[in-house]
Amino acid sequence: MGIFNFFSKEKKETLNQGLEKTKRGFFEKLSRAVAGRDKVDEDVLDDLEEVLVTSDVGVDTTLRIIRRIEERVARDKYVGTDELNDILRDEITRLLSENNVSDTEGFHIPGDKRPYVIMVVGVNGVGKTTTIGKLAHQFKEAGYKVVIGAADTFRAAAVEQITIWGERTGVPVVRQQMGSDPASVAFDTLQHSVAIGADVVLIDTAGRLHNKKGLMDELGKIRRVMQKLIPDAPHDVMLVLDGSTGQNAYEQARQFTSATDVTSMAVTKLDGTAKGGVVIGISDQFKIPVRYIGLGEGMDDLQPFNRREFVDSLFKS
Repeated sequence: MGIFNFFSKEKKETLNQGLEKTKRGFFEKLSRAVAGRDKVDEDVLDDLEEVLVTSDVGVDTTLRIIRRIEERVARDKYVGTDELNDILRDEITRLLSENNVSDTEGFHIPGDKRPYVIMVVGVNGVGKTTTIGKLAHQFKEAGYKVVIGAADTFRAAAVEQITIWGERTGVPVVRQQMGSDPASVAFDTLQHSVAIGADVVLIDTAGRLHNKKGLMDELGKIRRVMQKLIPDAPHDVMLVLDGSTGQNAYEQARQFTSATDVTSMAVTKLDGTAKGGVVIGISDQFKIPVRYIGLGEGMDDLQPFNRREFVDSLFKS
Protein backbone atom coordinates (compact mmCIF):
# COMPACT_ATOMS: atom_id res chain seq x y z
CA MET A 1 0.00 0.00 0.00
CA GLY A 2 1.32 3.46 -0.88
CA ILE A 3 1.94 5.75 2.03
CA PHE A 4 -0.85 8.18 1.17
CA ASN A 5 -3.36 5.77 -0.40
CA PHE A 6 -5.51 5.51 2.70
CA PHE A 7 -5.63 9.28 3.18
CA SER A 8 -8.80 10.14 1.33
CA LYS A 9 -10.02 13.68 0.83
CA GLU A 10 -12.51 13.12 3.67
CA LYS A 11 -9.80 11.96 6.06
CA LYS A 12 -7.64 14.97 5.23
CA GLU A 13 -10.60 17.26 5.88
CA THR A 14 -11.24 15.54 9.23
CA LEU A 15 -7.57 16.01 10.11
CA ASN A 16 -7.65 19.69 9.13
CA GLN A 17 -10.79 20.32 11.16
CA GLY A 18 -9.51 18.31 14.12
CA LEU A 19 -6.33 20.38 14.34
CA GLU A 20 -8.10 23.73 13.85
CA LYS A 21 -7.82 24.84 17.49
CA THR A 22 -4.16 23.88 17.63
CA LYS A 23 -3.42 25.71 14.37
CA ARG A 24 -5.30 28.81 15.42
CA GLY A 25 -3.59 29.00 18.82
CA PHE A 26 -0.14 28.26 17.43
CA PHE A 27 -0.23 30.75 14.59
CA GLU A 28 -1.72 33.49 16.73
CA LYS A 29 1.25 33.10 19.09
CA LEU A 30 3.69 32.90 16.18
CA SER A 31 2.26 36.03 14.56
CA ARG A 32 2.71 37.98 17.79
CA ALA A 33 6.28 36.68 18.10
CA VAL A 34 7.34 38.02 14.68
CA ALA A 35 5.16 41.13 14.53
CA GLY A 36 7.16 44.12 13.29
CA ARG A 37 10.28 42.06 12.58
CA ASP A 38 11.71 41.08 9.24
CA LYS A 39 14.66 38.89 10.22
CA VAL A 40 14.96 35.70 12.26
CA ASP A 41 17.40 36.72 14.97
CA GLU A 42 18.11 35.76 18.58
CA ASP A 43 15.08 37.64 19.89
CA VAL A 44 12.74 35.96 17.40
CA LEU A 45 14.19 32.55 18.29
CA ASP A 46 13.68 33.24 22.00
CA ASP A 47 10.04 34.10 21.31
CA LEU A 48 9.66 31.08 19.03
CA GLU A 49 10.97 28.87 21.83
CA GLU A 50 8.24 30.20 24.11
CA VAL A 51 5.61 29.64 21.39
CA LEU A 52 6.61 25.98 20.98
CA VAL A 53 6.81 25.27 24.72
CA THR A 54 3.43 26.89 25.40
CA SER A 55 1.99 24.86 22.50
CA ASP A 56 2.96 21.70 24.41
CA VAL A 57 5.65 20.58 21.98
CA GLY A 58 7.80 19.89 25.05
CA VAL A 59 11.02 21.51 26.26
CA ASP A 60 13.48 18.92 24.92
CA THR A 61 11.88 18.76 21.49
CA THR A 62 11.57 22.55 21.37
CA LEU A 63 15.29 23.00 22.07
CA ARG A 64 16.14 20.54 19.28
CA ILE A 65 13.96 22.46 16.83
CA ILE A 66 15.46 25.81 17.87
CA ARG A 67 19.01 24.47 17.48
CA ARG A 68 18.19 23.31 13.96
CA ILE A 69 16.80 26.71 13.02
CA GLU A 70 19.84 28.45 14.55
CA GLU A 71 22.12 26.30 12.38
CA ARG A 72 20.05 27.14 9.32
CA VAL A 73 20.12 30.86 10.06
CA ALA A 74 23.90 30.73 10.58
CA ARG A 75 24.36 28.84 7.32
CA ASP A 76 22.07 31.01 5.20
CA LYS A 77 23.20 34.30 6.82
CA TYR A 78 19.81 35.95 6.31
CA VAL A 79 16.44 34.33 6.98
CA GLY A 80 13.32 36.45 6.86
CA THR A 81 10.44 35.99 9.27
CA ASP A 82 8.19 35.35 6.27
CA GLU A 83 10.12 32.10 5.76
CA LEU A 84 9.68 30.91 9.33
CA ASN A 85 6.53 28.83 8.75
CA ASP A 86 8.14 26.83 5.96
CA ILE A 87 11.36 26.35 7.94
CA LEU A 88 9.45 25.16 11.00
CA ARG A 89 7.40 22.71 8.94
CA ASP A 90 10.55 21.32 7.30
CA GLU A 91 12.45 20.94 10.56
CA ILE A 92 9.59 19.28 12.44
CA THR A 93 9.05 16.82 9.57
CA ARG A 94 12.78 16.06 9.43
CA LEU A 95 12.92 15.59 13.19
CA LEU A 96 10.11 13.05 13.19
CA SER A 97 11.59 11.25 10.19
CA GLU A 98 15.04 11.00 11.74
CA ASN A 99 13.59 9.60 14.95
CA ASN A 100 12.10 6.69 13.01
CA VAL A 101 8.56 7.69 13.93
CA SER A 102 6.90 5.43 11.39
CA ASP A 103 3.64 6.18 9.62
CA THR A 104 0.66 3.91 10.17
CA GLU A 105 -0.86 2.83 6.87
CA GLY A 106 -4.52 2.26 7.65
CA PHE A 107 -5.94 -0.38 9.97
CA HIS A 108 -3.83 -3.38 9.07
CA ILE A 109 -1.99 -6.06 11.03
CA PRO A 110 1.04 -8.21 10.15
CA GLY A 111 0.12 -11.16 7.98
CA ASP A 112 1.93 -13.76 10.11
CA LYS A 113 0.23 -13.09 13.46
CA ARG A 114 -3.20 -14.64 14.07
CA PRO A 115 -4.74 -13.65 16.31
CA TYR A 116 -2.89 -10.35 16.62
CA VAL A 117 -3.18 -9.33 20.27
CA ILE A 118 -3.23 -5.66 21.27
CA MET A 119 -3.17 -4.92 25.02
CA VAL A 120 -4.44 -1.39 25.62
CA VAL A 121 -3.25 0.57 28.67
CA GLY A 122 -3.81 4.07 30.04
CA VAL A 123 -5.36 5.91 32.97
CA ASN A 124 -9.08 6.40 33.43
CA GLY A 125 -10.57 9.28 31.49
CA VAL A 126 -8.16 9.39 28.54
CA GLY A 127 -10.59 7.74 26.14
CA LYS A 128 -9.11 4.25 26.40
CA THR A 129 -12.35 2.28 26.23
CA THR A 130 -13.72 4.51 23.46
CA THR A 131 -10.50 4.06 21.51
CA ILE A 132 -10.85 0.28 21.80
CA GLY A 133 -14.40 0.53 20.46
CA LYS A 134 -13.27 2.64 17.52
CA LEU A 135 -10.37 0.29 16.80
CA ALA A 136 -12.77 -2.66 16.84
CA HIS A 137 -14.99 -0.86 14.33
CA GLN A 138 -12.12 0.11 12.04
CA PHE A 139 -10.49 -3.33 12.07
CA LYS A 140 -13.85 -4.94 11.35
CA GLU A 141 -14.43 -2.50 8.48
CA ALA A 142 -11.01 -3.55 7.14
CA GLY A 143 -12.29 -7.12 6.95
CA TYR A 144 -10.85 -8.61 10.15
CA LYS A 145 -12.64 -10.80 12.67
CA VAL A 146 -12.29 -8.95 15.99
CA VAL A 147 -12.76 -9.89 19.65
CA ILE A 148 -12.66 -7.57 22.67
CA GLY A 149 -11.59 -8.64 26.17
CA ALA A 150 -13.10 -6.61 29.05
CA ALA A 151 -10.16 -7.03 31.44
CA ASP A 152 -10.70 -3.72 33.26
CA THR A 153 -12.70 -5.53 35.91
CA PHE A 154 -12.26 -2.97 38.70
CA ARG A 155 -14.84 -0.54 37.34
CA ALA A 156 -18.34 -1.74 36.50
CA ALA A 157 -18.69 1.24 34.18
CA ALA A 158 -15.69 0.10 32.14
CA VAL A 159 -17.16 -3.34 31.48
CA GLU A 160 -20.55 -1.84 30.67
CA GLN A 161 -19.04 0.75 28.34
CA ILE A 162 -16.95 -1.78 26.41
CA THR A 163 -20.00 -4.07 26.14
CA ILE A 164 -22.02 -1.22 24.61
CA TRP A 165 -19.22 -0.62 22.10
CA GLY A 166 -19.28 -4.31 21.26
CA GLU A 167 -23.00 -4.11 20.57
CA ARG A 168 -22.59 -0.97 18.44
CA THR A 169 -19.84 -2.48 16.33
CA GLY A 170 -21.10 -6.05 16.23
CA VAL A 171 -17.89 -7.30 17.85
CA PRO A 172 -18.07 -10.01 20.57
CA VAL A 173 -16.93 -9.01 24.06
CA VAL A 174 -15.56 -11.57 26.52
CA ARG A 175 -16.34 -10.48 30.06
CA GLN A 176 -16.62 -11.76 33.63
CA GLN A 177 -18.06 -10.38 36.84
CA MET A 178 -16.77 -7.11 38.25
CA GLY A 179 -13.74 -7.77 40.45
CA SER A 180 -12.68 -10.87 38.53
CA ASP A 181 -9.01 -11.51 37.87
CA PRO A 182 -8.07 -9.44 34.77
CA ALA A 183 -5.60 -12.13 33.68
CA SER A 184 -8.40 -14.69 33.74
CA VAL A 185 -10.49 -12.49 31.44
CA ALA A 186 -7.53 -12.09 29.08
CA PHE A 187 -6.99 -15.87 29.01
CA ASP A 188 -10.67 -16.53 28.28
CA THR A 189 -10.58 -13.90 25.54
CA LEU A 190 -7.62 -15.50 23.79
CA GLN A 191 -9.09 -18.97 24.20
CA HIS A 192 -12.34 -17.82 22.57
CA SER A 193 -10.43 -15.94 19.84
CA VAL A 194 -8.36 -18.98 18.90
CA ALA A 195 -11.47 -21.16 18.85
CA ILE A 196 -13.35 -18.91 16.42
CA GLY A 197 -10.31 -18.00 14.28
CA ALA A 198 -10.21 -14.31 15.19
CA ASP A 199 -7.71 -12.01 13.50
CA VAL A 200 -7.48 -9.21 16.06
CA VAL A 201 -7.87 -9.24 19.85
CA LEU A 202 -8.20 -6.01 21.83
CA ILE A 203 -7.60 -6.38 25.58
CA ASP A 204 -8.81 -3.55 27.82
CA THR A 205 -6.89 -3.16 31.10
CA ALA A 206 -7.45 -1.33 34.36
CA GLY A 207 -7.01 2.42 34.12
CA ARG A 208 -5.56 2.85 37.58
CA LEU A 209 -2.08 4.33 37.69
CA HIS A 210 -1.60 3.30 41.31
CA ASN A 211 2.13 2.72 41.64
CA LYS A 212 4.84 1.43 39.34
CA LYS A 213 5.23 -1.95 41.06
CA GLY A 214 1.50 -2.60 41.20
CA LEU A 215 1.12 -1.69 37.54
CA MET A 216 4.07 -3.86 36.53
CA ASP A 217 2.74 -6.81 38.53
CA GLU A 218 -0.75 -6.57 37.08
CA LEU A 219 0.26 -6.11 33.45
CA GLY A 220 3.01 -8.69 33.82
CA LYS A 221 0.54 -11.28 35.09
CA ILE A 222 -1.82 -10.60 32.16
CA ARG A 223 1.09 -11.00 29.77
CA ARG A 224 2.27 -14.29 31.33
CA VAL A 225 -1.20 -15.79 31.32
CA MET A 226 -1.82 -14.85 27.69
CA GLN A 227 1.53 -16.39 26.70
CA LYS A 228 0.32 -19.78 27.91
CA LEU A 229 -1.90 -19.78 24.82
CA ILE A 230 0.01 -17.47 22.46
CA PRO A 231 3.73 -17.40 23.35
CA ASP A 232 4.51 -14.01 21.77
CA ALA A 233 1.37 -12.21 23.03
CA PRO A 234 0.74 -9.36 23.30
CA HIS A 235 2.05 -8.30 19.92
CA ASP A 236 1.39 -4.63 20.69
CA VAL A 237 1.06 -2.77 24.00
CA MET A 238 -0.78 0.42 23.10
CA LEU A 239 -0.76 3.39 25.50
CA VAL A 240 -3.73 5.75 25.13
CA LEU A 241 -3.06 9.39 26.05
CA ASP A 242 -5.42 12.36 26.22
CA GLY A 243 -3.90 15.07 24.01
CA SER A 244 -5.93 17.79 25.72
CA THR A 245 -4.00 17.29 28.97
CA GLY A 246 -0.77 18.65 27.48
CA GLN A 247 2.15 18.16 29.84
CA ASN A 248 0.23 15.62 31.90
CA ALA A 249 0.25 13.35 28.84
CA TYR A 250 4.07 13.41 28.90
CA GLU A 251 4.07 12.40 32.56
CA GLN A 252 1.66 9.54 31.95
CA ALA A 253 3.83 8.36 29.06
CA ARG A 254 6.93 8.46 31.28
CA GLN A 255 5.26 6.44 34.03
CA PHE A 256 3.75 3.80 31.75
CA THR A 257 6.86 3.37 29.60
CA SER A 258 8.93 2.89 32.75
CA ALA A 259 6.43 0.35 34.11
CA THR A 260 5.82 -1.78 31.03
CA ASP A 261 7.02 -2.34 27.48
CA VAL A 262 4.85 0.12 25.56
CA THR A 263 5.20 -0.42 21.81
CA SER A 264 2.72 2.11 20.38
CA MET A 265 0.56 5.06 21.38
CA ALA A 266 -2.81 6.55 20.51
CA VAL A 267 -3.39 10.24 21.27
CA THR A 268 -7.06 11.16 21.71
CA LYS A 269 -9.26 14.27 21.93
CA LEU A 270 -7.13 16.43 19.64
CA ASP A 271 -10.22 18.04 18.11
CA GLY A 272 -11.20 19.75 21.36
CA THR A 273 -7.84 21.26 22.28
CA ALA A 274 -5.18 23.73 21.19
CA LYS A 275 -2.51 21.35 22.54
CA GLY A 276 -2.01 19.22 19.45
CA GLY A 277 1.71 19.99 19.59
CA VAL A 278 1.90 17.26 22.22
CA VAL A 279 1.89 14.69 19.39
CA ILE A 280 5.17 16.12 18.05
CA GLY A 281 6.89 16.07 21.43
CA ILE A 282 5.69 12.61 22.44
CA SER A 283 6.68 11.16 19.05
CA ASP A 284 10.12 12.69 19.36
CA GLN A 285 10.90 12.13 23.03
CA PHE A 286 9.74 8.56 23.52
CA LYS A 287 10.74 7.12 20.13
CA ILE A 288 7.56 5.04 20.27
CA PRO A 289 5.21 5.20 17.27
CA VAL A 290 2.06 7.27 17.69
CA ARG A 291 -0.10 4.84 15.76
CA TYR A 292 -3.49 6.56 15.95
CA ILE A 293 -4.93 10.00 16.72
CA GLY A 294 -8.47 10.80 17.85
CA LEU A 295 -10.15 13.71 16.06
CA GLY A 296 -13.80 13.45 17.10
CA GLU A 297 -16.56 11.39 18.65
CA GLY A 298 -17.55 9.36 15.58
CA MET A 299 -16.42 5.77 15.07
CA ASP A 300 -14.51 6.83 11.96
CA ASP A 301 -12.78 9.76 13.68
CA LEU A 302 -9.86 7.66 14.89
CA GLN A 303 -7.17 8.04 12.22
CA PRO A 304 -3.84 6.37 11.54
CA PHE A 305 -1.04 8.82 12.34
CA ASN A 306 0.98 9.95 9.34
CA ARG A 307 3.70 12.41 10.33
CA ARG A 308 3.81 14.21 6.99
CA GLU A 309 0.05 14.57 6.70
CA PHE A 310 -0.06 15.74 10.33
CA VAL A 311 2.62 18.40 9.93
CA ASP A 312 1.26 19.56 6.57
CA SER A 313 -2.19 19.94 8.11
CA LEU A 314 -0.80 21.77 11.12
CA PHE A 315 0.85 24.38 8.87
CA LYS A 316 -1.94 24.58 6.31
CA SER A 317 -3.38 28.08 6.23
